[in-house]
Amino acid sequence: MPQTNAAQDNPLQHKRAAVIINPMKSSGQDFKAAFFRLCETGGWAEPLWLETTAEDPGPGQAGEALEADVDVVIAAGGDGTVRCVAEVLAGTGKPMGLVPLGTGNLLARNLGIDITDPVAASYDVLNGADIKVDVVRASLDHAEEEHLFLVMAGLGYDAAIMANTVDELKDRVGWLAYVEAGIRHLPGKPVKAQISIDGQDPVRRRVRSVMVGNCGQITGGVEVFPDAKLDDNILDVLILAPVGKLGWFSVLAGMFGRKKGRNGTNKSVEYFAGKSAEISLDHEQEFQLDGDHLGKAKHLSVAVGQQALTIRMTKQVQR
Repeated sequence: MPQTNAAQDNPLQHKRAAVIINPMKSSGQDFKAAFFRLCETGGWAEPLWLETTAEDPGPGQAGEALEADVDVVIAAGGDGTVRCVAEVLAGTGKPMGLVPLGTGNLLARNLGIDITDPVAASYDVLNGADIKVDVVRASLDHAEEEHLFLVMAGLGYDAAIMANTVDELKDRVGWLAYVEAGIRHLPGKPVKAQISIDGQDPVRRRVRSVMVGNCGQITGGVEVFPDAKLDDNILDVLILAPVGKLGWFSVLAGMFGRKKGRNGTNKSVEYFAGKSAEISLDHEQEFQLDGDHLGKAKHLSVAVGQQALTIRMTKQVQR
């Protein structure tokens, strides 16, 4: 009777995952032990476990995972960890999995990934299939260095919210902390802006915020870009330009009363779409990528990278 080859019996046994985890977001040793058990029972090799640090929030660990030639690289943390890992993996074809441990978990929400149970999300990665999503590359103030984002970039009001959200409050009430920061920053002065889509003649506005979206949903489940899709090779640009004391009511009406379709008549809220955009301001404003405040800038250029990132998951991108 011929001998059985163990590798043939279990084709998964040589597969290996790397977990890049933010220890500040981690649920502790319980999750680590549970993940190791998932790998063992699923026929995967012992995972490569890499913790991020303040000095290296993910890129170095992602590079180490690539060098180890693992089968999937799992970003376990908040949106910052996901963005840092994706920045390295984009264009390589190496699949990335998501285990949401943060407050916003924006990309996970847009993909329909379970944000309530890290072990369930891990199981979905290990038993999932690959999809392709767009990324967006951004350059600040004409710098050669590019930053990658997956969900949204913003100049102005929305970035000020990210910069001034109270961490202690965020730990206690989650995404509602962003609402508190948003209310505090409603007063403010508009800034002159020029926005050019796909190299066309710029539109000129006095704005409180300009946002660029790769997908639609943000913190609290708010659908800011109802037309956006993660794999359509299109950027959605939103201009917020409230006028007068009641201007923000007009903004709310324009955003939440708007049906699908990028054109509208409410000049407090304007939508544009294209494959690239260039935004110039007359003075510096706060800047954020996927919820991470990165300082101030006067100029932002962005361009979509079509289906440049592979994601391993069990559900398909929400339409």
